[in-house]
Amino acid sequence: MKKQLKVVVTGGPGGGKTTALDLFRREFGNKIAVVPEAATVLFSGGITRSKDEQVLKMIQKTIFQLQKNLEDINKAHHPDRLLVCDRGSLDGLAYWPGNEKDFFKQVNSTFEEEISRYDAVIFFESAGATGHDISSNNPVRSESSEQAARLDVALQNIWARHPNFYFVGSSESFVRKIMFGIMTIENVINRYQRE
Repeated sequence: MKKQLKVVVTGGPGGGKTTALDLFRREFGNKIAVVPEAATVLFSGGITRSKDEQVLKMIQKTIFQLQKNLEDINKAHHPDRLLVCDRGSLDGLAYWPGNEKDFFKQVNSTFEEEISRYDAVIFFESAGATGHDISSNNPVRSESSEQAARLDVALQNIWARHPNFYFVGSSESFVRKIMFGIMTIENVINRYQRE
């Protein structure tokens, strides 16, 4: 039996991930299963954001576990599909109020264990990283363009350590950016079908 591939689509807020994932669903249909973003599931379910460090850590630990559980559910439900994850388990590291060592101690894992969960990473650079507006229709997004740019750098530093890291830069043409993302995932699917 072929190994089921799992791809992370990530990046700073306002990078176009939501639009890209919607187009991926339309373009690839039942070849892929899209795993929803754990943070959006949590915050749209009634949990409110907090600046309190202890609460922040509890929220990030919950998001970490929920992300992994959502991936496992989709993996079991769609064993014949490429899993495309809206963010991955390492995204919480960029939002963590402590250091990397503390994060992995709190979530009872390691960087190596988490990075190995994914076969490829497609990183959509935030529009905020190039000084553009990041407004969207996501009701749970609360970051400013400046915060989005900082998160983008932090997330890029984390995920760029993956051996199959694909960077989709913020472009003047959003359509070109999305097309590059679609071509990248198509290449991953083609690799999957050859194995």
